[in-house]
Amino acid sequence: MRRRLGRVAFAIMMTCALEARAQPIVLEPTARIGSDGPKAIQQGAAAEARQALNANTVTVMTGTIGGTYVQFGADLATVLDDGNQLRILPVVGQGSVQNVEDILYLQGVDLGIVRADTFDYMEKKGLARNLRKQFTYVTKLYHEEMNVVAPKSIRSLRELDGKSVSIDLPNGGTFVTAQIVFERLGIRPKFVYLEQRIALEKLKGGELDAVVSVQGKPSPMISQINDDRLHLVPINYDDSLQSDYLPASLTAKDYPNLIPDQEQVDTIAVPSVLAAYNWPPTSARYRKLAMFVDAFFTKFPAFQNPPFHPKWNEVSLSAPVPGWRRFVPAQQWLDSHKVAPVARVRFDEFLKQDLATPGRLTPDADGDDLFNKFKAWEAEQSTRDPAPPVRKRQSSTLPY
Repeated sequence: MRRRLGRVAFAIMMTCALEARAQPIVLEPTARIGSDGPKAIQQGAAAEARQALNANTVTVMTGTIGGTYVQFGADLATVLDDGNQLRILPVVGQGSVQNVEDILYLQGVDLGIVRADTFDYMEKKGLARNLRKQFTYVTKLYHEEMNVVAPKSIRSLRELDGKSVSIDLPNGGTFVTAQIVFERLGIRPKFVYLEQRIALEKLKGGELDAVVSVQGKPSPMISQINDDRLHLVPINYDDSLQSDYLPASLTAKDYPNLIPDQEQVDTIAVPSVLAAYNWPPTSARYRKLAMFVDAFFTKFPAFQNPPFHPKWNEVSLSAPVPGWRRFVPAQQWLDSHKVAPVARVRFDEFLKQDLATPGRLTPDADGDDLFNKFKAWEAEQSTRDPAPPVRKRQSSTLPY
C-alpha cells in the first residue's frame, strides 16, 4: 500500500512538472523601457530582434578599468539610451592604439576614444599609414593630464633616467604619451609594462621608481593613493613638447593626498578625440553615427551637470582638432544650430587680455610664441571655467 501511494505521488509530481514546462517562460521586464527584446524572444522572432537591436545600437570603445574613458562611456549610455530608438554600448578597451585598431577592424565597433598624439606615434613606428584619411571625428573631448607618481626623493623627471618606470600596458594611451615625452626630453628610463593598479602596488613596495598615468583629472585611481612617501613629479613645458601637448597643472583640489594645500604641480596634457571610421554616406553605419550625433549634441548640456564626470565641462563641441576631419553630420549639426567656433572666440579674448597687459605681448609678436602663449592661456582657462556647449556667432567673430 505504501509503495502504491509512493508511485501515485511520483506520477502527480511528474505530471505537474511536465505541465509547468509546457507553460511559456515569463521573463522579467527589461530595464530598457519600451524594448521588445524579451517579447521577441518569447515569440521566437530572433531575426527581427537581432535586426532591431543592431540597427540602433552604437558601440563605443573606451579604456582600461579605472580610467576616465570608461566613465565617459558610462555617462554616454546613461544620458543617451532611449529605449528602442538608441542604445549606447560602452566596451572596456585597452587604450588608444588598440582603439584605433578596433575601430578599423573589430566588427561592430562604431566609435572609440583616441588621443590626439596616437596617429603620429603609430605612423612613426611604422604601424600604419595614412590613418587620418581613414578616420573622422565627432568632437574633441577633454585634456588628459600626465601624472608621474614617485617617491618624494624623486624631484624631477631627469632623476628617472635609468630608473624603473611603469607606463601601463603596451599600446595604451599612457604607453604612447610616456614614450613620446621621455624620448623628446632625452630621458631614458627602464620601461616596465604593467597594468596600473598592479604597478602602483609595486611602487608602494619599492619595486618600481615611478608610475606614469595619463588620465583626465581627477583620476579615480590616482585619487585613491594615500601614501605619504609618494608625490607627483612636476613636468616642465619644454620646447620639444609644445607642438603636440598643452601646459597644465594639478592642485590639492585634484589630488589632496598627493599635493599639499595651496600648492600646484606643473604638468602637460594631451587632447582626446571621439573618433570613428570614415564610413561612406550611403552605409548603415554612417546612418547610425548620424543618429548618435543628433542625440549627443542635442542632449550635451546634461553631461555638464552632476553626477557626470567633471571633465565634461572642458568639452567644446565646436573645437577643431588640427589634422583631423570632422564627421560631416556633426559639422552640419553645428552649422544648423549656429554654434560658433569657440577656438576663434577664445583666441580673440586672449588677444584682448594679453595686449592690455604691459610687457606681455606686442601686436607683431612671433607667431610661434603667440600660439604657445595662447595654448597655455586656453589650457588654464578650460580648467577654471566650464566651456559652454553652445555659443552663438557674433557679427564680429571671424570664421575659424
